[in-house]
Formats: sequence, C-alpha cells, structure tokens
Amino acid sequence: MATYNYKDGTSWEISFEKLPKTLEEMQALPQAELKSPADTAALAVAAFCLYPENKEEAKRMIAWLSGPRELTPMYWSFINDRFMDNVDYIPRSYFNGATPDNNYTPDQPYTLKLWDDPNSHADPSYCKVLLESGGADSPRQIQLRLKPSTGQYFLWEQFILVGIRQPKSRDPWA
Repeated sequence: MATYNYKDGTSWEISFEKLPKTLEEMQALPQAELKSPADTAALAVAAFCLYPENKEEAKRMIAWLSGPRELTPMYWSFINDRFMDNVDYIPRSYFNGATPDNNYTPDQPYTLKLWDDPNSHADPSYCKVLLESGGADSPRQIQLRLKPSTGQYFLWEQFILVGIRQPKSRDPWA
C-alpha cells in the first residue's frame, strides 16, 4: 500500500492481484487486519464487486466488514435495490482504468485510489474515505467506524452504489 499526501489529507493506493471470491480469501489479504480506513473501504469495494455474481458470499463479506453492527433486513433491501437495474459495473468503476468507454473494465492489478480530507475525522469515532469513479464527476465516500478496543475500522455507511454514466455498450445514445 502506498500512502501519499492529497488535498491536505492522506491518500492511499491499494492494489489487489485478484478480487476475493470468498470471505476466506478476503480474510487472507493483508488489508483484512482492518487497521486503516482505506483497507476496510477497499475491501468493501471488492465485496460489492462480487455481489452481482454471488450475493450470499458478498453478504458474508459485507457482514464481516461491518463488525459487530447488526445489518437489518432494510439494509440488505437497500443493497439489493442498488443492483436491481443490472448495474453491476458501478463498484468496478472505482478501480483505475475503468471508464464508460471500456465497459468499466479495470486495469490489473485492481487498484483503488482513496483519500481523506480535513473533514474526514470531524468525529474521532468515524472516518470518511473518498474514492473517484471513472463514471462520475465528483468523488463518492465510504464512512468507517473505529472500534477503539481493537484499533480496527469497520464499514459503517457507503455512498458508492449510486448512479454513474452508463457504459457505452448500454447507452442507446452512444
């Protein structure tokens, strides 16, 4: 993981040789220690990439990334709704190289650039991490919650499964 300064904050670049297909594969990754907000956020993007292909395994990953937080049926309904219109490309759009022109096919290794800003730590129990999408004009965010007893960051809220430009292959006006 590379760390560098960005917009008066900290930024990270996290790469995966391949995206995990099971919770056990995810837990074997170095980011699975969940010791930085960027690690947890990157793993969340990977879990959402799996969701259209294997909903149950992705749910296991998301539940694990959420730590002791109870995920309600309403939470899962919200996630299901985000994928209703066959928008499997949205989570892929956060990886380098993924654009509407190439049907959101990321470069490999799968690399995410994430950063925080001066407002990301307004509450010391939470951290907001920002990500750029190849299909959006403004960054999206994932909010993490710190568990002080372990020093781990857990997925709290995500604002990444929102509309972006359609891939050219699906755009009737392209």
